[in-house]
Amino acid sequence: MKSKTLTKDTVLQALNTVVDPDFSGKIVDLGYVSKLDLSNGDISVHLVFPYPESPSREVVETEAKEALLRLPGVDSVAFESGWEVTSKSSGQAHQLIPLVKNALAIASGKGGVGKSTVAANLATTLHSLGATVGLMDADVYGPSIPKLMGTNSTPKITPEKRIIPPEMRGIKLISMGYFLPKDDAVIWRGPMLHKMIQDFLGLVEWGELDYLVIDLPPGTGDVQLSLCQTIPLTGAVVVSTPQDLALEVASKAIAMFRKLNTPVLGIVENMSHFHCRHCGERDDIFGHGGARQASQDLSYPFLGEIPLSSLIRQRSDRGQPIALDTESEYGRIFRHITLQTAREVAAANQDQPSEISIEI
Repeated sequence: MKSKTLTKDTVLQALNTVVDPDFSGKIVDLGYVSKLDLSNGDISVHLVFPYPESPSREVVETEAKEALLRLPGVDSVAFESGWEVTSKSSGQAHQLIPLVKNALAIASGKGGVGKSTVAANLATTLHSLGATVGLMDADVYGPSIPKLMGTNSTPKITPEKRIIPPEMRGIKLISMGYFLPKDDAVIWRGPMLHKMIQDFLGLVEWGELDYLVIDLPPGTGDVQLSLCQTIPLTGAVVVSTPQDLALEVASKAIAMFRKLNTPVLGIVENMSHFHCRHCGERDDIFGHGGARQASQDLSYPFLGEIPLSSLIRQRSDRGQPIALDTESEYGRIFRHITLQTAREVAAANQDQPSEISIEI
């Protein structure tokens, strides 16, 4: 039976006094309220956060409950909370990947900073959080994703010339490494690279994905330009070591994304420091904190820092990303970086609230 004092509008007005401190926005305006059930003086609210493990969930639920209990005629309030990865408005979807919510480029200004390792572990962690994930190796000159993910399975080709990507641990993968003989090299000019990008996006059966993680080659060349001009990227994560030279070159990659109107989601500092396992001493081999300072100077989020570790290298060589060890120090580091990245994706996707379903 419907309460005479409770209406959809009064409940929504009360809920919209609650602010998510993570985004400094009102929860109804942000689209968190996906369903209301009003029955006499009992209210049931279904909240949907825009990425997994939102740090403000408990605060939002507590403040929302208090706001609703202050309404006349309310006897009880119950919450059910979940998450759903957001995307740009439908007008941003591209025909090449219409079912992919977010395309994330993992970039670096120079080679050797661990960009591909970060991409593999980011994709692995996103999947472990419950997201649907694809990993596209666009580093045509040095494709390393098959090695890092531990699979050399050849993609299947359908009669319609569509590509069925191999899967490893639930993550869909594509790479030139699957099509090249071992130790062969790719020597391509711009038009061929552009065709590869279009094929990897448009011919691969990615299906429905929350995130397509794209490992770019280092630098600011044809592949980066083709990708940014082919699809609307949700944003880019820039990987650098703390070394002054690496940061100087990374700033050029950031400048490129600015010119191409691609949001920079944040900066990751890899090889941040080294702990000797024998003496326990810390050595800042490449310096320390440079990427954090650069992110502050450039006004971009600092997503986290990753130590230099032989264990990360060993696991990468075996095709078992260290992020699989969710309870290890390095697993927790990649989890933090991944959640920070997911948060920045959600911030970049701020859009119209979802439609609210009312059951009375």
